Amino acid sequence: MTEYTDYFGPEGLRTRGTVVVVPGRGESRAAYARLGRRLAADAYRVRVVDAPVLDPDDPEGSLHRVDGRLAEAAEGAALGEDGVVRPLVLLGADSGAVAVAALAGGDGAPSAVRPDAVVLAGIPAGAASAVGGWEDELDVRTACPAHRGTLTEDTGTRRGALYEAIPASLITAAYEGDEAGVPALLLIGDRDPLADREALARTAKTLGRARLSVVRDAHHDVLNDLQHRSVAAEIVTFLETLRNELVPVVTVDSSAW
Repeated sequence: MTEYTDYFGPEGLRTRGTVVVVPGRGESRAAYARLGRRLAADAYRVRVVDAPVLDPDDPEGSLHRVDGRLAEAAEGAALGEDGVVRPLVLLGADSGAVAVAALAGGDGAPSAVRPDAVVLAGIPAGAASAVGGWEDELDVRTACPAHRGTLTEDTGTRRGALYEAIPASLITAAYEGDEAGVPALLLIGDRDPLADREALARTAKTLGRARLSVVRDAHHDVLNDLQHRSVAAEIVTFLETLRNELVPVVTVDSSAW
């Protein structure tokens, strides 16, 4: 069985960049089929990897293993002899976002994977207390009927995983940020009970090149909630701005809303 799920842009179009998607706790690659297809439709090469295993008893070792796997996934996403099409962007959700942020902002040994930017969605402040069964977990994750159905029907989904502990040191590293880090787009739903919005706002301010986007009425699975079209558009806007040296392609001169 392949370790990745790949999405390619329309035939005949030049690839505009590479996005490696890192799922979160309990999620399989299938949860990101919709997002993968949408980004690929805009001529981005998308590769979805398996969710990372972050062992609270071995956070540094866990991060090292994730680093190696992401580097391998990125290198394997090369199209032809010219290597990976840049910009290379790591897009993480939940524990995937924690791992990506910790790697991008680490002050230890250089990471094996060297992204040009990161997208961090739904960084949790910590594990939530279990409040009930599967329907309760779904309510924390999303209000989107299609995504709820995907999570429920996908045999790769691990129910209850959203309440598993993430190493505290990695969460701290994710929130502390790094001024010397790469450009970052932080995404959070304003109805996400697992995130710390004030802490994320402070993190965004400490980063040299960061944008915090808050999605109205979105839950923890902010990439896959009811607002998934607008969220995908925000990501594409970030990718296009990144290609333009962080100069916005479109600015609003006047507006009635």
